[in-house]
Amino acid sequence: MMSEFNASTLRATVLKMAYAGSTVHIGCAFSIIEILAVLYRNHLRYPDNDPESAQRDYMVLSKGHGVMAQYACLYEKGWLPKSDLENYFSDGSRLKGLSDAHITGCEVTSGSLGHGLSVGTGMALAAKLNKSDQYCYAVVGDGEMNEGPMWESMLFAKHWALDNLIVIVDENGFQAMGTTADVMQLGNLQTKFEAFGFDAVTVDGHDEAALDQALIQLKANKNGAPKAIVAKTVKGKGVSFMEHQNIWHYTRLNEDTFGASMAELEQAQ
Repeated sequence: MMSEFNASTLRATVLKMAYAGSTVHIGCAFSIIEILAVLYRNHLRYPDNDPESAQRDYMVLSKGHGVMAQYACLYEKGWLPKSDLENYFSDGSRLKGLSDAHITGCEVTSGSLGHGLSVGTGMALAAKLNKSDQYCYAVVGDGEMNEGPMWESMLFAKHWALDNLIVIVDENGFQAMGTTADVMQLGNLQTKFEAFGFDAVTVDGHDEAALDQALIQLKANKNGAPKAIVAKTVKGKGVSFMEHQNIWHYTRLNEDTFGASMAELEQAQ
């Protein structure tokens, strides 16, 4: 088992999975590594390390195609065996290329983008109705902010005063077919969240201390306003020839690129 949710080690796990399964979505998993590391290390509460505890916090991965990053964290929590990672995407594998609620620790089945936040707002409302102190953290992609249900969910969250909902936008500037600016201009996401009644901040999505502090400050503000963090990230972060290169949304590793990627991560540790 790994330790302390080290970003380079988590990325190495993602690479090993992607290479073993000859599969894609490496770049979009890399951009959320630090976000998930901070959440699992410091904020997500699982009583007795039980991912099915009725008192757990909820981690909704709305951008379900980044699920290898979450699998790496679930492995570190001890909830996924190494054999699952080694057999990723093989015939009969339990682990799919998109978030699947049948996997312990994955709260939603997502990948059809724009819907995970809707589920997350329902979880946050349920916690409120139960008078629980549970939080729902929803990690969404900037590309899926194109989707109408995202904005409907934000209206819902404000209406029901869901200050236990924290939306974290992985703003890496890309989606599958190009840049978000070319496909659908989003403007200033922090300003938009604020216009929908959210408390919102913008941070460097690879600065773990900044992410941690933003989460602490937002959760301290029990004012009935839902929360949002716009995390400025780099698609493919951690491997130089993948960074800002959208081809790595769908490119598979070969022996050479796998070896080069692993060598870079080892030097970074």
